[in-house]
Amino acid sequence: MTASPITIQEFVIMNAELSRWELAAENIAVKIRWFGILFGYVLVNLGDVGEHQAILNAILALGVVYAACDTAYSLRGEIFLRHWPMLISVMEAIFIAMLCYYHKGLESAFRYYYILSLICCAIRHTPAVTYATWALHSLSFLALYFVLHEDRRLAMPLVLTLVIIGWVTWASSALATLLKRVGDYLSELNRELEENRAQLQARVDERTRELQEAQAHVLHQEKMAAFGLLAAGIAHEVGNPLTSISSLIQMLQRRDQDAYTKEKLALIIGQLERIQTTLRELVNFSRPASTVRGRVSIAEVVQEALNIAKYYKRTKSRQIETRLPEQLPAVLGVRDQLVQVFLNLILNAIDATDTGGQIIVRADVADDQLLIDIDDTGVGIAEEHLPKLFLPYFTTKKHGTGLGLFVTRKLIVDHGGEIGVTSRPGAGTQFRLRLPAATPVESVLA
Repeated sequence: MTASPITIQEFVIMNAELSRWELAAENIAVKIRWFGILFGYVLVNLGDVGEHQAILNAILALGVVYAACDTAYSLRGEIFLRHWPMLISVMEAIFIAMLCYYHKGLESAFRYYYILSLICCAIRHTPAVTYATWALHSLSFLALYFVLHEDRRLAMPLVLTLVIIGWVTWASSALATLLKRVGDYLSELNRELEENRAQLQARVDERTRELQEAQAHVLHQEKMAAFGLLAAGIAHEVGNPLTSISSLIQMLQRRDQDAYTKEKLALIIGQLERIQTTLRELVNFSRPASTVRGRVSIAEVVQEALNIAKYYKRTKSRQIETRLPEQLPAVLGVRDQLVQVFLNLILNAIDATDTGGQIIVRADVADDQLLIDIDDTGVGIAEEHLPKLFLPYFTTKKHGTGLGLFVTRKLIVDHGGEIGVTSRPGAGTQFRLRLPAATPVESVLA
């Protein structure tokens, strides 16, 4: 079985965790080394060391140089000789043996530096490196035993020191391993906690988005319902006086009149019919929306949306053109909802264009889908606004609600379609709708 490859993010996290542990261990090791150097200078210069004081100070000076390099790397967030741990162990074994040789031999206080060296090694490196360092230090102390004059070869300090550094090696290695395992376990718990927090945040964001969309849809429906009631009430209140005026004019037309009066009465009747036609369209648009799906002609839906849009005050100063093939297939959907879709898009295009601007509604068929484009020569949409265009309550209009395009997208998706937008500031905007064409079987069922 082959191990699954780790991702770049996991690799970075692993290295980050390793660096934190190593740098913390290095910080401790640097402090231990400086403590040893200062203790050595006090011991050499304040104690009775005989004729070798200058040599001991020179050896300690080498230790100062090494500790200074180690400190400089640590302050930069690096580790001195990180990839050469055994070289460090060899240098420390020689350094300690030389101090002991020129001090008091096997009974020198400098032999305790072996303990400090093993502790530093245990917290920085693996148990294998620590035990290898213990072997080097044991050989170093044994070599010191044989190098010394016979009268300075004391068996008890030799055995006691070897036993102590062996015990320190085992204890410090076990403790460091335990601390590393605890650190790894805590890091894993922290990683899982971060993942759970991210998942929880994603769920909260998703539920918040769904709630906002539901609230926006309900608000839009309530506004449309209120508009419908208002439109129906206006149509009723205006319709009754118009009916009375029309009846009176018709009565006047039955009487004998001169040509001028007849012409003016005919003009009045024509204008009344225009008002009545507008009221009928208003009533039709304000009636309760049907949710029954049926076979719908896109050409008729676009025309109905344009009939409503023509009453918008900005429409008259725009050029609106339709390029719809005569044999355009129908779609299976809710007529009122599709009218609302095209009305929203056409009104947006009108608002986006200046006086004399052009709006083109074209359609085509590709792979059993209707492709409907609504192009305008308006100001375009800023690139940073495109990802948020269909979100609820997002709008760039001064008096916009931010619900039009949100509802439009939802209705298109409910019809099994898609909607996309391409735009450049100053170069106009194109909304493209994809709607599945009704199959023959669907048309029969409808």
